[in-house]
Amino acid sequence: MDQSLYFKGTQSMDVGHFYFINDQYYIDFPDPYLMKNKETISGVMHGRPCFFSFWDINKKIYWVIPISSKISKYKKIYQNKIKKYSICDTIVFGDVLGKQKAFLIQNMCPITSKYVSSEYIDPKAKIPVQLNGALEKDLIRSSRRVLALIRKGNNLVFPNVLKIEAELLKQANV
Repeated sequence: MDQSLYFKGTQSMDVGHFYFINDQYYIDFPDPYLMKNKETISGVMHGRPCFFSFWDINKKIYWVIPISSKISKYKKIYQNKIKKYSICDTIVFGDVLGKQKAFLIQNMCPITSKYVSSEYIDPKAKIPVQLNGALEKDLIRSSRRVLALIRKGNNLVFPNVLKIEAELLKQANV
């Protein structure tokens, strides 16, 4: 399926790549639970958070998952969920450019390329950052499982993602 038919924007998107979201997304979707941009820290520009992308074939829309370097914080949350539920699909850990990151499925959200400011490029290799195949498959599998549960009424993510998704789909059909 040609995904570019659905989303016209400033840049195209690819499954499994990492992107930064522009500020217009937060203006158009003012959900207090979305992970906001942190562009200036102590006067220095940063592109954070960075988001891993995957495609929802059923709704024909991209979803993005923020990553965090706060490993100890999210390992505690992960362990608490394991103790309570015996499973945790809302946080996955893995390496990005040789450093461990937490993939926060609990903070994922739908997006179109209209709201992408740039792609995360490996500064050394000058190519788009991607995951190893096993981690990517595990992350997408967990994300799709969480998304299916959300669609059944389970509240597993913080933002109101179905409301955002409905608006994005409305924009795409305009």
